[in-house]
Amino acid sequence: MDSEAPRRFPSAAPDGLIAALLLSFLATAGLFYVNIMPALVSGLIDGLHFTQRQAGFVASANVYGAALGALASVFFVKRIAWRGVAVGLLCALIVIDVLSTLVTSPSALIAVRFVQGTVGGMEVGTAFSVIARTRVPERTFGMLLVVQFGIGGIGLMFLPRLVAIFGTPVLFLTLALFSAVTLAMIPFLGEYKRKAAPQSAPSAAGTVRWMPLGLALLALLLFQAGNMALAAYMIELGRFYGLKIGFISNTLGVAGWIGALGSLLVVFMGTRFGRVMPLAAALVLTVAGNALFHFSASQAVYAGANIGTAITWAFVLPYLLGMCAAFDPSGQTAALGGFCSKMGLATGPLVAGLLLGGARFSMLIDVSVAALALSAVAALVPAALLDRKTDRGLAGE
Repeated sequence: MDSEAPRRFPSAAPDGLIAALLLSFLATAGLFYVNIMPALVSGLIDGLHFTQRQAGFVASANVYGAALGALASVFFVKRIAWRGVAVGLLCALIVIDVLSTLVTSPSALIAVRFVQGTVGGMEVGTAFSVIARTRVPERTFGMLLVVQFGIGGIGLMFLPRLVAIFGTPVLFLTLALFSAVTLAMIPFLGEYKRKAAPQSAPSAAGTVRWMPLGLALLALLLFQAGNMALAAYMIELGRFYGLKIGFISNTLGVAGWIGALGSLLVVFMGTRFGRVMPLAAALVLTVAGNALFHFSASQAVYAGANIGTAITWAFVLPYLLGMCAAFDPSGQTAALGGFCSKMGLATGPLVAGLLLGGARFSMLIDVSVAALALSAVAALVPAALLDRKTDRGLAGE
């Protein structure tokens, strides 16, 4: 059901930049910890004296919970009044994040963060289904990455220093504050009713081409896993190569801000130049940039690799999410894309935590690069298909 209560607040134009910004906050709130993941992992190690493996498992549990929540959202996003659901889920996130400040045991924190992730995954899945109802989802997903990289960059610059002063609870209180700000934005969004299938089209289930959709989902999973395997441990990687925490945190913060340029490019480009060529170029640069982390003993290389991969991450991800959304206008495959994205984000830190038992950062970099290369191969087939269908507007036919 898509019924909405009478509006009491002015609504942003549904396909305008302000609406894209508000929707971006909505789609970020349930997963904002991913954007400050290096600070979260480092804070657990420094503030609560977790081992690298324990901190990685907490991070993975958080995102695996989000994957479960995103999968659950696939089954309800077509039938709910999204606004009331989003409000309820955001309130639950605030409560769980505040409760997380009281937990100091690794096993207990793993359980609490899994629950938080599940709630957050449903919240983000709901937001993705709304974004899929906009005219050009890639543009809104681009704005989403602008918000995530921009605000995440601020968090990465200042949170490690704040943890040193106030302890680990400041991380979870930051997450609660972000959810509260997002909650205040919801009244200004439009209705975004579910789109009806065209009269001449077959049923929704019949319009989805599952093989190219499956490749798009696989590409999304591998892309997120390959990037997050390194990103979650980026502070520890810098320390391993002898860099100072001040330089590391400043580099990550600046990289986040500059990385947002990749998303801004998508916001203004949309699919004007198709998907294949922009994706192919950016994915090649992603693979090369991550390989450069082998030379992180050089401050210039570490900084350049972080900035370059932040730009390509922010550029590629909106296209991958937009491809998933393009296969089904109801928002169901967009929510499925959110599930695969979170599975990748969860698997990356888990694999990294297992590999880093002996601080084997070189092996971790190689595994990350391999996953990103496979993602590039998987992404280009559905991108080519959607480019051919753009003029007819029948992405799922």
